[in-house]
Amino acid sequence: MVDIAVEFGREVTPIGASDDAAAQHDGGSPLVGRTAELELLDTVIGGLGHGAPSFVDITGAAGIGKSRLMTEFCLRARRRGLTVLRGRAAEYERYLPFHPFADAFAELDHLPPPAHDLLDAMSRVIGGRAAGPSAGPVPATADRFDLHRSVARLMAQLGDGGGLMVALDDVHWADPASLELLDHLVRHPVPGPVVLVVARRDRQTPTALTTALSREAATGTVLRIGLTPLAERDCVEGLAPDLPRDRAARLYAAGEGNPLYFLSLLHAYREDAVRRRTTPAASAETDLGELPTGLGALLRSELAPLTPSQHRTLEVIAVLGDHAVPPMIRRVAGRTDAELDDDLDTLGRRDLVRPGPGGRTVLRHPVLRSLVHESTAGRRRVEIHRAAAAELARTAAPAVEQARHVERSVTTWDPQAYAVLKQAAEETASTAPTSSAHWLRAALRLLPDTPEHAPERRDLMLRRARALGVSGGLRESRDLLHEVIGTVGPDETDVRTSAVVLCALTERHLGRYPEAIALLRRESRRQPEPSPSDRVAIGLELSASAPHSASYAEMRSEVARTLADARELGNERGEAGALAVAAFGEAYEGDVTAASAYAAQAAGVLDGLPDGDLTALCEPLGRLAWAEAFLGRYTDAERHADRGLGIARRSGQIYLLPLLLLCKAHVRIQTCRLPSARELADEAEDIARGIGSGELLAFVLANKAQVCVAASAPGDPEALAAAEEAVAAMGPSDNWRASMAWCMLGYAALTGGDPHRARDALLKAGGDDLRGLQPSMRPLLMELLVTAALFTGDVPAASAWAERAGREAEQLGLPVQRASAMRSAAQLAQHQGDVGRAATLLSEAAAECARSGAVFWEARSLLLAAPAMTAAGFGERGEAMWKQGHRLATAGGAGLLLGLAELTRRPAPQPQPQPRTSSSSTVPPWLASLTAREREIAELAAEGLTNQAIATRLYLSPRTVETHLSRVFRKTDVATRAGLAALMARS
Repeated sequence: MVDIAVEFGREVTPIGASDDAAAQHDGGSPLVGRTAELELLDTVIGGLGHGAPSFVDITGAAGIGKSRLMTEFCLRARRRGLTVLRGRAAEYERYLPFHPFADAFAELDHLPPPAHDLLDAMSRVIGGRAAGPSAGPVPATADRFDLHRSVARLMAQLGDGGGLMVALDDVHWADPASLELLDHLVRHPVPGPVVLVVARRDRQTPTALTTALSREAATGTVLRIGLTPLAERDCVEGLAPDLPRDRAARLYAAGEGNPLYFLSLLHAYREDAVRRRTTPAASAETDLGELPTGLGALLRSELAPLTPSQHRTLEVIAVLGDHAVPPMIRRVAGRTDAELDDDLDTLGRRDLVRPGPGGRTVLRHPVLRSLVHESTAGRRRVEIHRAAAAELARTAAPAVEQARHVERSVTTWDPQAYAVLKQAAEETASTAPTSSAHWLRAALRLLPDTPEHAPERRDLMLRRARALGVSGGLRESRDLLHEVIGTVGPDETDVRTSAVVLCALTERHLGRYPEAIALLRRESRRQPEPSPSDRVAIGLELSASAPHSASYAEMRSEVARTLADARELGNERGEAGALAVAAFGEAYEGDVTAASAYAAQAAGVLDGLPDGDLTALCEPLGRLAWAEAFLGRYTDAERHADRGLGIARRSGQIYLLPLLLLCKAHVRIQTCRLPSARELADEAEDIARGIGSGELLAFVLANKAQVCVAASAPGDPEALAAAEEAVAAMGPSDNWRASMAWCMLGYAALTGGDPHRARDALLKAGGDDLRGLQPSMRPLLMELLVTAALFTGDVPAASAWAERAGREAEQLGLPVQRASAMRSAAQLAQHQGDVGRAATLLSEAAAECARSGAVFWEARSLLLAAPAMTAAGFGERGEAMWKQGHRLATAGGAGLLLGLAELTRRPAPQPQPQPRTSSSSTVPPWLASLTAREREIAELAAEGLTNQAIATRLYLSPRTVETHLSRVFRKTDVATRAGLAALMARS
């Protein structure tokens, strides 16, 4: 009989086992069909670390062969010397955090100890060496996003030993924490020879993961393999070679090319032949209509011969899942060792169960487990879960392990069960908040809804709202907080204020500033009047709406009142919060004198407080840091941002990290430290996507676009893509963050060579009068408009904007803004042919930036000044300025400025042309101007390859190919592929 394990098998051979043993475990049969898919996978293995996709996405319907193909991929990887770790998500363990990763990393037990520090940091969270899932309590302040980076570092270290493959099956059932980690690994591929392979059912995969995989597939990072039904010849000849062709063809037609269905039909057909006491060859007359129809019926027919005790044992295994180890099965099923051995022996011979990793017993396929689980009577499932919970409690298993069984077996008030669920929520609050919210909901279901338990209920609801708020459930969090506000008692003022302030914060993250302001104002007018301390808390949150919705000018009186209340109470934290809001607001509006005074006062209070007193002041630290960054006080800004980051991480205030990370990134752009700025922006993006706030994500992506523009070569598509996504995420909003998103779109479009789009985006951000642009940065943004106008030939507009930039920069008195206005004036002077004035202005701009520490803008000013100085007759000085600008750009990793340096490089003296002879040849200047990548793409385009074909061959994204081709056309001065082909042929 052909072993049905050809499809059902899951390769669990220990690391280091031979290929023959693995193949035998998988049924001893070759993989049927899938030749094209295997060729693609071989290409991935051969190109690891050299441009091949770092993520393989295998999709298809249940039973189509995803697991079997993954098994073959793992075998081939092992033969090539790669370390292979394999795990699987499970349908009934969706709230066990990092379940498939814990399953995969458990195989590290078979390897020499790698990266002890990383394993120590991770083992209590996602398992691994001798740990298993949730091996111990997780620190309440753990940072799940730092955990993501730790996992990536561990994978990179494991890959250094000859390559690594992490293969995760059934990820459509993955828990939310694993999905978030996968999203991180998709967007930030692990460097080196590392590949992550997932198998999933496309229609059952959460939308967020599907979107991420589809997005990265377009860039070439992800290789997607969609499995379709097997061809009839492969199925019939490969899986049923001894069956009469017409019978096999009818089975194939009934199974519609799905190998799981085909093998199940084949199994039932042969079982029916045995019952008729015939040989398979003689069973050709058997009527196929007598076989069970439908996959469920086919699988149930396999279960029919089982005895009642064998059936009960199978039910216990299906319900227990990861806990289905023989001692647990025996205790839950109430069997002796001998009885259980007999049952497992029979179930194994019938290929219904198999040995799994970690000593577990598993059903041969998830479809079979689902069928057995769902057909188990509800009361019987409850009994199994209750017995499992009791056994896990007896052995002092982690609360998360117990909670899965407790929630499915306890339906009435039980203090012990309630305590387990609360503990599970605490253990997962920082690293898996979606799971934490799930356990809190289960605890709330158990807690009696009585006056006696009302305070405890509201506390749980607040905790659950916080968990939902940092895990993407902002709307559900808001609804829960409204429920708390509506039910809180008159004497629970602290609870009510906490709920109101948290609800307003949630409304902010949802971009609903009017609703947040209305809620807070209503609360401030409530009778009886809020206490002075509550007024301070409400006032601080109300002030936080500026300049996002209301202008800071509208909020000045509110800030002043809050500051007075805090000082009257002697509330240093409230005073520091109000001062930080005032510093930020005035710095944004461009009142440098007032902003400087408030910033100095805020720093005086905050710097004098110990870290323990600053837990509630991370957001004021962030606002102060941004104010100092706007004022050009980069050292102070970074110092306060760093302190806020440390406290926010330790206290688990994840939602504040982007504000602080992006402030550091902004400072590092100004001071020309672009590689670290990119890392900070990437981390902020991870957190924003995890929180699920479109408003926050737009702000993060706008800042990321600024980083990408500065760090990348001119025209790099990543910056434009980030800016476009920022604008899309912001939607129709017209607040400060929306304005910033449109400004960054204009910046990216201008450096990408589209001045018309740049001008339109900047005018969308600021309006025709530009009042929508941030006042303290308006001269810098006007410089972009001046550049765009000159490119498009609109000299009057460029002149008007340059003149206005000069006036406003003088009013501000900020060095970076003054330098920007000088560069705008220099552009006009050069356009009018006054290179001497242009050289003077640019030289002064460079000096202004140097005095303030704005190295990026200093380098830009120097590189622009160099050719103007040379043209004005000061060649040596121009050369020195170019060298200094180039040195600063190189040290800071500023790709944009390095591109500018290439454009402004003083041409080297050209040798006198020599007469050509028949044996000599010269490289055309246009060809010499192409980079190696541009020449490679030009040659492929000249051969007639499409952008997609070039992208596939070179492991690039189509957008990247398009960008390179645009540069090729510009450098060669041709407009069509035909012209390019002719030019290449002549050369």
